[in-house]
Amino acid sequence: MNDHYVFMREALAQAKQALATGEFPAACILVGAGDIIASGSRTGTIENRFNETDHAEMLALRNMNQLQTPSASGGLTAYCTLEPCLMCFGALLISGVTNIVYAYEDAMGGGTRCDLSRLPPLYRNMSVSVVPHILRSDSLQLFKTYFSNLQTVYLKKSFLASYTLQQ
Repeated sequence: MNDHYVFMREALAQAKQALATGEFPAACILVGAGDIIASGSRTGTIENRFNETDHAEMLALRNMNQLQTPSASGGLTAYCTLEPCLMCFGALLISGVTNIVYAYEDAMGGGTRCDLSRLPPLYRNMSVSVVPHILRSDSLQLFKTYFSNLQTVYLKKSFLASYTLQQ
């Protein structure tokens, strides 16, 4: 459990770097056997050049594959500053991530509460552990800062923005 805080602080540090450049402060690190093996932070959210496939989790998985880092079957943990969306949740599962730890819930598009038993066999037979709200207040503050910025355009008028700013 203490490792959760250590690794989430690493993810939050990357999210802060993304925020400093004007990007949406979502970051993900992948951990196997107690070591960070890959990471990614959200890109494509500045100046309306929205790229909805370059989510932090997708970039972390891509970086892991490019590094040809062997994925420890059943032993990978993703530390995400924002709850993974459906796309990222599925990609993490298919890539052998069996543990997902996130800081701030994505009230608008989070995918970790999916009932896998109701999905096709590829997903139905997978087992995943989800640990929510590790350093939630730290992540929430990053998202509040992002949505409070007058320069922000990405998701500015979304449910996630209003949900975040009301807390």
